[in-house]
Amino acid sequence: MAADGIRCLVTGATGYIGGRLIPHLLDRGYAVRALARNPDKLDDRPWRDRIDIACGDLSDADSLSAAFEGMDVVYYLVHSMGTEKNFEQAEAESARNVVEAARRAGVRRLVYLGGLHPQKDDLSPHLRSRAAVGDALIESGIEAVVLQAGIVIGSGSASFEMIRHLTNRLPAMTTPKWVHNKIQPIAARDVLHYLAEAATVTVPSSRTWDVGGPDVFEYGEAMQVYAEVAGLRRRLMIVLPWLTPTIASWWIGVVTPMPGGLARPLIESLEVDAVMGEHDIDDIIAPPEGGLTSYRDAVAEALRDGPLPSDPSWARVGRS
Repeated sequence: MAADGIRCLVTGATGYIGGRLIPHLLDRGYAVRALARNPDKLDDRPWRDRIDIACGDLSDADSLSAAFEGMDVVYYLVHSMGTEKNFEQAEAESARNVVEAARRAGVRRLVYLGGLHPQKDDLSPHLRSRAAVGDALIESGIEAVVLQAGIVIGSGSASFEMIRHLTNRLPAMTTPKWVHNKIQPIAARDVLHYLAEAATVTVPSSRTWDVGGPDVFEYGEAMQVYAEVAGLRRRLMIVLPWLTPTIASWWIGVVTPMPGGLARPLIESLEVDAVMGEHDIDDIIAPPEGGLTSYRDAVAEALRDGPLPSDPSWARVGRS
């Protein structure tokens, strides 16, 4: 797809990734339209006057027609975790609405950010719903680039904030057995690189591509590396195998500002390893100039960005 005159619609523009992707697309010279349920939330963004804004909700099919009209690329960056009781059903409905609206508008490409997961049937509801949305886009008949990432490291990322708050507040902690599961974190800047490049990259077919940083850790060791970078002493972890996701999410709700509706799906997703199964992303998108960011450097950058406000609005995964 040629880059000249590309028109991109970003759903989830008020969210963590969507709001950071928009300036990257603008820097590439793309015309950008943002979709939001509440456009007023974008009024304070420095790029507000450089984009179009459409009011709409992925759960309301009728609200999408005008937003999708004239778009070449649609970024699907919305998920219902933390805002819907049955978020799997809500995700499936949103995916159907996006596909239908994209077909009517003649959209040429769909770009989606899902999650790393093993090829197994017993995934958590969170990972299962993310995979199902990716499958729906791939099977839509519209060209689809589905990127699958693990824990995103950056100030404001819900996954990173869980690591930050747990490690900062608890010099010693009892933990579930998933602290021994493998994760492959990726810096927010690198995710944004892959997403921005996905607008125009030539792909052989619609499919998934795994993306991840250069480091693979056990989850508990990632917390220890965070502590080291933050200048904290090594944390004491006592693993209690019987800690269920329900108990663990309650515990995290006590010691962090993360709401239970968000904590439980994130915790359940840690019950499996989250590492790259495919390693051919470089065949279509070259790594960022200078290479992928190490976990240590990504943590250091997030810490330089400073603490978040006391109001835990960062943890509200809204349906933009």
